[in-house]
Amino acid sequence: MAEHRHLAEQGVKLVELRLDFIGRAVNLNRLLRDRPCPVVATARRREDGGRWQRSEEERQMLLRSAIASGVEYVDLEADIAETVPRYGQTKRIVSLHDFEQTPDNLNEIHAAMAATDADIVKIATMAHSFDDTLRMIRLVREAKVPTIGICMGEIGLLTRILAHRYGAPFTYATFSTDRKLAPGQLNWREMRDLYRCDAITEATPLFGVTGDPVGHSHSPLIHNTGFIADELDACYLPLPVSPQDFPQFIEACPDLGIRGLSVTIPHKQRALDHCTQVEAAGDGIGAINTMIFQGEEILGYNTDYRAAMDCLSAMLEPDPTADQPYAGKTALLLGAGGVSRAIAWGLYHRGAQVVLSSRTLSRAEQLANELGGNCSAIEWETRHDVEYDMLINGTPVGMHPQVDATPFHDEALNPEAIVFDTIYNPEQTLLIKHARRVGCPVITGVDMFVRQAAYQYKLFSGKEPQPGLMRQAIKDATSSVRVNR
Repeated sequence: MAEHRHLAEQGVKLVELRLDFIGRAVNLNRLLRDRPCPVVATARRREDGGRWQRSEEERQMLLRSAIASGVEYVDLEADIAETVPRYGQTKRIVSLHDFEQTPDNLNEIHAAMAATDADIVKIATMAHSFDDTLRMIRLVREAKVPTIGICMGEIGLLTRILAHRYGAPFTYATFSTDRKLAPGQLNWREMRDLYRCDAITEATPLFGVTGDPVGHSHSPLIHNTGFIADELDACYLPLPVSPQDFPQFIEACPDLGIRGLSVTIPHKQRALDHCTQVEAAGDGIGAINTMIFQGEEILGYNTDYRAAMDCLSAMLEPDPTADQPYAGKTALLLGAGGVSRAIAWGLYHRGAQVVLSSRTLSRAEQLANELGGNCSAIEWETRHDVEYDMLINGTPVGMHPQVDATPFHDEALNPEAIVFDTIYNPEQTLLIKHARRVGCPVITGVDMFVRQAAYQYKLFSGKEPQPGLMRQAIKDATSSVRVNR
């Protein structure tokens, strides 16, 4: 009851009361008499993801009593909906939960549920592919009866955040991040204040980060923070997509209203094949991290490359008129993935000697051969033997939650060399901590992340970014200190 009051005070318009969580006899009069906002009364069976432990007869009696008490909504599972009659002004949500799959016959299931005197049909299923999410969105869009269609799991986040856009009367969120009643649920503050889900319409331009996974990404935080600060009608979404689903996802983006994408692991290289135009740097690198949908065109960019070079140039202060401003410098680059490709290409074209070391030697050799000239590859075990002016980590070693790992031994650090870690969560990786202790000039992953995001923000919105705002947002998110507002 205290939580209910708190939510109503914060402006929440509808709260679900999960009666199955009450272990003792339920006092409906006490719960409902002075309720601070409208409610959905729900008593969920265990097979439907709930905690109800008493008899089915008692459960249905409780639901009937809630209706008689005049609750605004009651949630009835599809198999009992016809046994609980309509009464008074209470609206009937007829629901189905499938925690295993998203059935192939969604439309048939929906039609049968709509026929049970439903005011609202709610279908929640487990998503295993982007196609599951797409089918659920289309079901909600085309439904004649108001429908809430949710795909559970990270893959189905779109169905939660964009529920209003596709015609759902409302969507579901958690009271707190520690209390998720279904896989993939987001906190109500995130839904309202970060994604502004209530304000998303068919006209709202959508953007997002796509990868596998993307749950760790802070891109939605910093881009949506920018949109809010600039008072833009736009939303940036987490878009987890597996490699096998990527082609279908890109094809569906225009219909979904997606205007631009940040592309991350493992899609940076395969995204090239889906672009109609690619900037020279992206083509040379063989990977992009940004896609813009412009009519029939799909434009590809690599802002990782620009951001990394900006970070290094701020430290090195090279002659801006020189053809090869990094000439005479040796960079030891750890890793051969997408971000390493971008940085290696930038270093090579600025005249640096690039030494690549990856735990998979063949990947480093392939990248070195593609670049040629001043690039070479060495065994991972010999990386500490290289003399270098710049040490750059492009591997995930040291990323949250493995924060006690480092890709380079501290005793091999050169105090005169720049140490650049592309990991941004945490910002103070073990490598960065060791480098600071030795006295090396350092570049953190937050420095690079904010710069690349700022380039993307301008491509997405046409507005000048606010790097200071972005930097503060990501620092707040990755800080070990949390402030509850």
